[in-house]
Amino acid sequence: MVIVDTTVLVDYFQGVRNPETDWLDDQLERQRLGLTDIILCEVLQGVRDDVAAKEVERELAKLDVFETGGVALARDAARNYRALRNRGHTVRKTIDCLIASFCLREHHSLLHRDRDFDPFEKFLDLSVVHP
Repeated sequence: MVIVDTTVLVDYFQGVRNPETDWLDDQLERQRLGLTDIILCEVLQGVRDDVAAKEVERELAKLDVFETGGVALARDAARNYRALRNRGHTVRKTIDCLIASFCLREHHSLLHRDRDFDPFEKFLDLSVVHP
């Protein structure tokens, strides 16, 4: 399973072409893709109005949406944040810690365009799609 991060989805819905959005467009019908409830929230927050939000939500319904909340994930994310900070890499956003930790825990790969995930890949073995 590949989890598609907000950074890729926002570009995709805005019609931005880059290696990640091209990969997403190519793979939509070929493999199982997903997102987290947190990513869903981030994407929908960026939509300009309710009509557009309904269309985006309809498109996102083609992907599997995983609920990620809970104490276990919060603990994993905090532990991973500390582990990276101890190696000299402070992750800027808590949401990214939660997303990466979910992927690590569930053994999912991540498609993203956000440098905050790089230390997760380098030091914690997060599987990342590199188109």
